Amino acid sequence: MIIINAENPAHPADPAFVLSRPQRTVTASAGGRVFHSAAEAVAQLRARRVSHIVGALPFKPGAPAALWAPDTISLTDGPRTADPVAAPDIAVTEHLPEPEEHVRRVGAAVRLLADPAHPLRKVVLARALRARADRAVRAADLLDLLVSTDPAGNGYLVDLTAAGGLFTGRHLVGSSPEILVRRIGTEVTSHPLAGSARRVPENALADRIAAETLLGSAKDQHEHGYVVDHVAGVLRDRCTDVRTPARPDLTETPAMWHLGTTLSATVPAAGPSALELAAALHPTPAICGTPTAAAARLIAELEGERGFYAGAVGWCDADGNGEWMVSIRCAELAADNRTLVAYAGGGIVAESDPEDELAETTGKLQRVLGPLGVAGRPAAVP
Repeated sequence: MIIINAENPAHPADPAFVLSRPQRTVTASAGGRVFHSAAEAVAQLRARRVSHIVGALPFKPGAPAALWAPDTISLTDGPRTADPVAAPDIAVTEHLPEPEEHVRRVGAAVRLLADPAHPLRKVVLARALRARADRAVRAADLLDLLVSTDPAGNGYLVDLTAAGGLFTGRHLVGSSPEILVRRIGTEVTSHPLAGSARRVPENALADRIAAETLLGSAKDQHEHGYVVDHVAGVLRDRCTDVRTPARPDLTETPAMWHLGTTLSATVPAAGPSALELAAALHPTPAICGTPTAAAARLIAELEGERGFYAGAVGWCDADGNGEWMVSIRCAELAADNRTLVAYAGGGIVAESDPEDELAETTGKLQRVLGPLGVAGRPAAVP
């Protein structure tokens, strides 16, 4: 294995894995031993048979993961330096489902959530858009478009071939603001997001009002609390000195305001690794719901299989260090390198309004569609 630590390394032309973050970028090649579960990968790391694992966990626990021990990996300071690329001509071709059907699904979920006899307290429902490019595109070019339009330089790319089957040749590309878990040395951090409002970047006053309204929203505080309670509980079972702020703060992305809470904890050097913690935390109520089993059943009934959307993307080394981001604000690029499916979801609680939830997913889809040149067209098929 080759491990590079440099300030400004040359990019591999077609990397199989990239995680670009404000403090560090990890880039890895394909090749090496493949693992279909986090448990299998953890065992190899603990035995020090491999030095690093990179890849993605699927939304559904137990489904095949896309994890591997790369032949080469580089860890560099700062976010990825995005190469200037021209956006391809991409047109939306299909809604999955149609907007009216998404509103109907949210309405049905709200009625379940309002029933005190039903176990469900929160569920995250998503929709997707299929789009078609006028020419073949590189996954790395899509990544650079997303990284270059994110103020923090967030972005990720994963070749999903390691999962096998229908995922062979597919890539997941996105720009997630949500840290599932990071471990560096004995320090552990998680930054879950739940509760969102669409930004108004063209009007500073309206944008600030949207942020303050979100921060004061009882509905969104309620939704956010489920996620914080889940993360704190998992960390307390595995870590010491778990620190949880009393109230969330605002987290901004180019398209959305979010409620976010930074939780921190301490682990012994031989304690659970970043990958072990990620597997224990996933899926959180931020992308599934609560109780987890009831929410997952409803999602499967309404949406079918999510694949790697709302899973986790990251890396881990044999010392336990690593970082895993929730795989949201993303699109899956098909093996033909022309067809993309972009995803967005929102947390539903009893107080949710179906039309507002549709608008929230539209705003989140803009994070992916805007940099790719399809801004303003997620609401209707052209």
